[in-house]
Amino acid sequence: MGKLLIVGTVAFDAIETPFGKTDKILGGAATFIGLAASQFDVDSAIVSVVGEDFPEEYLNLLTSKNIDLSSLEIVKGGKTFFWEGKYHNDLNSRDTITTELNVLADFNPVVPENFKDANVVMLGNLHPSVQMSVIKQMDKKPDLIILDTMNFWMDNALEELKGVIKEIDILTINDEEARQLTGEYSLVKAASTILKMGPKYLVIKKGEHGALLFHDDKVFFAPALPLEEVFDPTGAGDTFAGGFAGYLAATKNTSFNNLKNAVIHGSNLASFSVEKFGTERMENLQRDEVNKRLHQFKTLTQFDIEL
Repeated sequence: MGKLLIVGTVAFDAIETPFGKTDKILGGAATFIGLAASQFDVDSAIVSVVGEDFPEEYLNLLTSKNIDLSSLEIVKGGKTFFWEGKYHNDLNSRDTITTELNVLADFNPVVPENFKDANVVMLGNLHPSVQMSVIKQMDKKPDLIILDTMNFWMDNALEELKGVIKEIDILTINDEEARQLTGEYSLVKAASTILKMGPKYLVIKKGEHGALLFHDDKVFFAPALPLEEVFDPTGAGDTFAGGFAGYLAATKNTSFNNLKNAVIHGSNLASFSVEKFGTERMENLQRDEVNKRLHQFKTLTQFDIEL
């Protein structure tokens, strides 16, 4: 069985969209990644930190998905990372109302001994120095190190981020971040520039417009499944990353053709994540639902053409 090491935030979110509003609910990049990856036959572990205020029911939910929490640090007397945001009517833009780092401010990740040989490492969106610390703790080089990051680190820790990018195999970012990182408007030119920084592969996420996969001179595009309703886009990118990484860890195949499959699996799971607030839809997602929607993806993208 493949091993997937997940590093990222386990957090509280408070979300407002045009369809409703929540109080504090379960969130965080590592949470969404772990729930998505649990759809595959993998051993996974989360390296993260929470405060003493983190409910036992959330811990039980994650362990029920066969996620190893032995390296989820619980800080006595501490408070869990909290993010509050409000989405605009188009659901593509949002305003951050509150960000409270709390215990995350002093987070020093410790990789569990039984995952230092993980074949896939998924580095969720965190400070580049934290991501580098995890890479250095691995006993052997994983088959794939996947990195997610965001424009905040490009603004505030660019040189450290570039140092991490040199060490990884796959970078996943959105189109706006790809342009910021390279100064190129064309995503094809931006991809060429990023691949010269070190990664073998690049995934550029375009939200409701799908995702692009780049490798050498090859490009693959996967559409997003057209949905009647998008309820809450929070965590969709992390759910994509979890599906992508989980599939690759389970199949132990790092070829370009298999990465295409991983992009589809990631996109498929992300299409479920947006249907309810927070992690609610992913918590009880059934395998037959996932397979049914994969067939929809196949119908959406497959055609015969006479040349």
